[in-house]
Formats: sequence, C-alpha cells, structure tokens
Amino acid sequence: MAEITAAMVKALREETQQGMMECKKALDEAQGDIEAAKDILRRKGLATVEKKAGRTTKEGLVGLHINDDRKTAAMAELQCETDFCARNEEFQTMVRAVTASVLASDTVGAVAPTSEMAELVQGVLAKIGENMGLASAVRLTAPRIGAYLHHNGRVGVLVGVEGEISDETLNDICMHIAFAEPMGITPEDIPAAIVEKEKSFALEEAVASGKPQDIAEKMVAGKIRKFLAGLALLEQPFVKDDKKTVREVVGSAQVTAFARLAVGSEPRICVRK
Repeated sequence: MAEITAAMVKALREETQQGMMECKKALDEAQGDIEAAKDILRRKGLATVEKKAGRTTKEGLVGLHINDDRKTAAMAELQCETDFCARNEEFQTMVRAVTASVLASDTVGAVAPTSEMAELVQGVLAKIGENMGLASAVRLTAPRIGAYLHHNGRVGVLVGVEGEISDETLNDICMHIAFAEPMGITPEDIPAAIVEKEKSFALEEAVASGKPQDIAEKMVAGKIRKFLAGLALLEQPFVKDDKKTVREVVGSAQVTAFARLAVGSEPRICVRK
C-alpha cells in the first residue's frame, strides 16, 4: 500500500477544501492516487447533499452586484438552515461568487441555476454541513439601474430606468419596492390568472350582499381597480409621501424593469419587453 504523506494530504486539502481527516481517509481508500481521492471526495459530497436536501432552509442572504456603468446588475437569493451559517464567511463568499456567475450570464430576467452555481453551493455545503441552495436569481440590463440591499442582507432590489431621474429618487424607488412588494410595473403586468381569481372573489362578495346586478358589477370593477393599483408599481402610493403615486414621483422617466428578492419570499420580477 502506498505511503500517505502529510504533503499529499496537504495538497489534496488545498485542491478540494475538505477537512484533513476526510482527505487522509480518501487517500487511504484510493491507495495514494490523488485523482481517485478527488473522485471519492466528490461522491461523498454528493451523498451529503442528497442526505441534507430535505432539511428546511429558512435563513440566508441576498447577493447583489451592479456593474460600474450601472447598466447591468444581478441578484441571487441563497438559503440555508440557520442564521449562524448565513453569517459564516465561507457562505458569504459563496453568495458573492454565485451572484458573479449570475451577472456573467446573458439572460435578462429570472436566471436558472447552472452547474457552476450548483458546484459553488455544494462545495460550501460539504464544509459547513447545512442544507443550502440557490432559491432565485435575476439579471437586469437597462440604460440605468438603481440598486438597494437592506442592512440585514435579506432583501435586495434592482430597478431599471430610462430617462432623467435623480440618484436620490432612484434610490427612493428601490426602497419603496423593498417595502411595498409590487408584482408588476403597470396593471397590465399582473398575471391574468391572479386577476381572474380576485374577480371571482369580488363577484361572490357582491352577489352575497344582495345588490342589484348593475351595482354588483360596479362594485367588482371598483375592487379590481383598487386591487391592481396595490400590485402595480406605478399606481402604488409612494411610501415616503402617500399623497403621490410612484408614477408621479418618477415623472418623465420610464421604469423598464424591477426585481425584488427576499429570503424565504416569492421573487418579484418584471421586465418590460
């Protein structure tokens, strides 16, 4: 049997980022063959991923990166089991690396996980020992992009705009989206299935009230207008001054896209074609 030296263990550890004992065991099993030992560690890593995949992930971080020209930006939501893991430097480094991978893609809108992203996550999972994963990712391009990351790192916002708008106003719009959670830019962006479901609820309520048909129809129309205004960014009351709508605050500028990612919440992404 080949002698397993400290130098061999050190070299394998540096290449795989696995623990010293795990590297020693893999080298023993591979009879000193470095490449075979790497394969053993990879298989064990995949087994660890499968074993922990069912455990609940409720903590995590949102990574955000915006290019210097402020025309391209990306976000990624990475979930884990505990806040202790979310505060771990290796987890945070992985979040930045995954976000950089999202930024490097050529997708506009929601970005599907790639093998590169999966490998980045699995590498940290094997070391930290918690279930974790990429929950959502998005990449936006626009003539100008505003960005906001909440101080706890759990909520991130990107907004793409075209036209004249101050940095302060653009930042305010980002914070508004973080708070108000719009689903679309205008009422037309709200999915038809959601609107129809709300209409059916409103109609049932109107009919149950015993109102005449024409009055019931008006009640439904009014409720739907209010419902859509609550979900459409430009129609929402501005959080810093609810006497104005976001449309009035934006002025002549056009919002072309936005994205809101928050740990444990459904992503809100709207890109105007």
